[in-house]
Amino acid sequence: MTSESKPAHFLQNIIREDLAEGRVEQLTTRFPPEPNGYLHIGHAKSICLNFGLANEFGGQCNLRFDDTNPAKEEEEYVDAIKRDVSWLGFEWAGDVRYTSDYFDQLHQWAIYLIEQGKAYVCDLNAEQAREYRGTLKEPGKNSPYRDRTVEENLDLFARMTAGEFDEGSCSLRAKIDMAAPNINLRDPIIYRIKKMAHHQTGDKWCVYPSYDFAHGQSDAIEGISHSICTLEFEDHKPLYDWFIENLPVPARPRQYEFARLHLNYTVVSKRKLKQLVDEGFVDGWDDPRMPTISGLRRRGVTPASIRQFCEMIGVTRSDSTVDVGMLEYAIRDDLDKNAPRAMCVLKPLKVTLTNYPEGQQEMLSAPGHPVREDLPTRELPFTKTLYIEQEDFREEANKKYKRLVLSKKVRLRNAYVIQADEVIKNDAGEIVEVRCSVDLDTLGKDPADGIKPKGVIHWVSADNNVDCEVRLYDRLFNDESPDVGDKNFLESVNPDNLEVLTGCKAEIGLAEAQPEKGYQFERNGYFCRDSKYGTPDKPVFNRTIGLRDSWAKEQNK
Repeated sequence: MTSESKPAHFLQNIIREDLAEGRVEQLTTRFPPEPNGYLHIGHAKSICLNFGLANEFGGQCNLRFDDTNPAKEEEEYVDAIKRDVSWLGFEWAGDVRYTSDYFDQLHQWAIYLIEQGKAYVCDLNAEQAREYRGTLKEPGKNSPYRDRTVEENLDLFARMTAGEFDEGSCSLRAKIDMAAPNINLRDPIIYRIKKMAHHQTGDKWCVYPSYDFAHGQSDAIEGISHSICTLEFEDHKPLYDWFIENLPVPARPRQYEFARLHLNYTVVSKRKLKQLVDEGFVDGWDDPRMPTISGLRRRGVTPASIRQFCEMIGVTRSDSTVDVGMLEYAIRDDLDKNAPRAMCVLKPLKVTLTNYPEGQQEMLSAPGHPVREDLPTRELPFTKTLYIEQEDFREEANKKYKRLVLSKKVRLRNAYVIQADEVIKNDAGEIVEVRCSVDLDTLGKDPADGIKPKGVIHWVSADNNVDCEVRLYDRLFNDESPDVGDKNFLESVNPDNLEVLTGCKAEIGLAEAQPEKGYQFERNGYFCRDSKYGTPDKPVFNRTIGLRDSWAKEQNK
């Protein structure tokens, strides 16, 4: 089913009706990440949704960093997020925005709430505030500081802003209802003291707005028409609306919630992803085993496949878990259609063609892709000594084995038919060389004797190749639900999530491979050159994904 023929999801219907009824003149959405970590595949769904809706309805989408907590935010995360959004193929409207751009206005609105008798400075510490807050079954009770006068609150808030009080000694709270069934409405904190520099505003502030206070007002300042967020913010919606209704904001955005992405065999909590990085389970946020957008990119996943995946899973208000196999399908489908072909021998076995002239090299042509005529052909040097995969030769084998067997024939991909005549072993009895004869009359045709080869195997010249390292990445977790309930997700880390192969041999064209550009290594899977490791003379290639879903096959054994 094409995107044009798919039924519209609920957000498309809401937006279409709002535009038709004139409730909004132009759709304006935003993608508002907190710069406290790298974006992951769940964020990709939100990016595709917010930017995609803006594109579909001729509107605009802002990129805004909700940077209200300097304790956890870094410029590194800001830069990474901008790269990720651009890499996925989207452009934000105007300049990058920051909630910190609005700190002066937010501070004035906090004073406005105090002046209206709707905010007060509270001296309860964090533990006391929790006790006063109540539970889901029991109402909270008023802070003993709730009835301070407007004048006293203005003075105390000014002194908070001036840095006279210690962190945690007091906070500014909205005065709403301590008996509200929704705990978020029980006098939430709107400003707290944090005596630390901010990555955008430096040392200007020592009080910072809470996320709940800043978020809706930032939407209003930017004229956001549809504030689209995930379902965990549904309980915060009454508070979002309370601030909008009780402040002189320039616009009235509306909040709509959709189900976030839950992916099996995956962890997408920023806190847990940071733990994986900090405790050395992975090599940074962009490790190819990570579900971060930068990790997927380094692994060779394409932006088109992520966009396709987000289209496939759809947009609903019902929480569900998506099978990671659907993501792998989208990745495999895109690479199959677009990745150039190449040959790389992962575990080399030497093959000597005894009847091929010593010192001769001929260049054979091979298609860049089986159906993509726009991709250039490859030139493959063919020499007396070659490498094939160790697993592609056996001294004896049954009829199901379609590779090279002693005294049998096999075709070399895009080359000649060879026959295995002799095996050379080392002192330990291991096969180190296979001596073969080559039929030089079989380029593009079957042998004249009518005996067809049993199969086709890949190869590279032993004299003219690219020596490389290949990293075989697998799923990071071997538990379908690694962090559900009271599980320690670290105990579900797959011990076989990475196999590093050295001494691999690739065809010469791969010396020019660009980082993160996908190739199909024929018969081995999809790979890309690593952007972080390797040298011009010895590249590192990462396995993006196998040719088939071997994981499912292993799990069903």
